Amino acid sequence: MFKVFGFYKFIKIKSLKKNKNFLQKFLTSNNIRGTIIIAKEGLNGTVSGSVKDIDKTTKKLKFLFSFKQFDSSNESKSKFQPFHRFKIKIKKEIVPMNLTIKSKERNIKTHLEPKEWNKLIKNKSTYIIDARKPFEYKVGTFKKSVNPDVTNFRDFPKYLNKLKKNRTVAMFCTGGIRCEKTSVYLKNKGFKNIYQLNGGILNYLKKIKKKESLWKGECFVFDNRISLKHGLKLGSYSMCSGCRMPISSKDKRSNKYEEGVSCPNCHDTLTSSQKERFRMRQKQINVAKRYGKKHIFQKEF
Repeated sequence: MFKVFGFYKFIKIKSLKKNKNFLQKFLTSNNIRGTIIIAKEGLNGTVSGSVKDIDKTTKKLKFLFSFKQFDSSNESKSKFQPFHRFKIKIKKEIVPMNLTIKSKERNIKTHLEPKEWNKLIKNKSTYIIDARKPFEYKVGTFKKSVNPDVTNFRDFPKYLNKLKKNRTVAMFCTGGIRCEKTSVYLKNKGFKNIYQLNGGILNYLKKIKKKESLWKGECFVFDNRISLKHGLKLGSYSMCSGCRMPISSKDKRSNKYEEGVSCPNCHDTLTSSQKERFRMRQKQINVAKRYGKKHIFQKEF
């Protein structure tokens, strides 16, 4: 069993390259996989490994960057290693929005726990924004939520600028970090009634029982589990090898679906040469499976 740990922390970081190299060696030696982004404004990442190694990693991150608690974190389990490798990336921001923020700028008072969130979004006057990308929104979302249909988060402010400042706005995303920046942005624009789901969708699905839930569908995650359901249990979605988009069991029943090759999203846009190349790749995976071996493109589960 693997422990999956998602987190972020807004904190001033210096010596980015030095910290990256140190973390790279430490985490690799402790069998940690996943992705961590470091920037001058803080940390953001999701990692996985044994319970012992993840606990060791969280202690090391706190010690290395001198803080006691993450701004937000979530834990879940996986029967298989959900990441192929480990990556540390140095970026200008831990969430790209052309806006760097400090920890003290976070609107903590407007962070709502799941039960408080339910009360807020039941109110008909509340404008509910799903701050994620369109393909994440299609996998699952809250009832009556609106998705800005923005594929690049840097373009999100263009949508936000159209909102009326007197509206009660409730925002959510997977783990909460995208809403942290959006909340600060709107506050700087003069918005007064801005709220966000504390810990994001993952915190909600972990704490709210299905019968009390206002969530519809599943939650897309950026690892080989693809999607999670209530209780953070493994979802039913898989990934199309042609376009790298999540696909449902309904998509797989389409005549445009071909394992390892295409799905309804990409069947009509892929060229014949692309499809043939993908078929060769899938053939290699099938041969490797037949001989009980792993192929570089095969998901580990």
